[in-house]
Amino acid sequence: TNIGSILASVNPYKPIPGLYSVDAIDLYRQHRLGELPPHIFATANECYCCLWKRHDSQCVLISGESGAGKTESTKLLLKFLSAMSQTSLGAPAPEKSTHVEEAILES
Repeated sequence: TNIGSILASVNPYKPIPGLYSVDAIDLYRQHRLGELPPHIFATANECYCCLWKRHDSQCVLISGESGAGKTESTKLLLKFLSAMSQTSLGAPAPEKSTHVEEAILES
């Protein structure tokens, strides 16, 4: 659920088909926060929009107990940001390179 711009989520400890698919990325990239049900991709999209459209720095805090899914949430957030940054470029797929990808690789 969303509490303002905060996403509170629960690790289901099992895969849910389609929840984090490419189709889900496409769906959430086309909507603003609050227009669709709460999802980590909605939070990631809001960060992406603020970063590039408003030129505001962004920070995402992922918190929880051991086994809560922090690492998986981070991977999903980075998956969304990478997909967004790649589709924002008009170059052919092999030539796509972004600052986001470079930063991820360097880290």
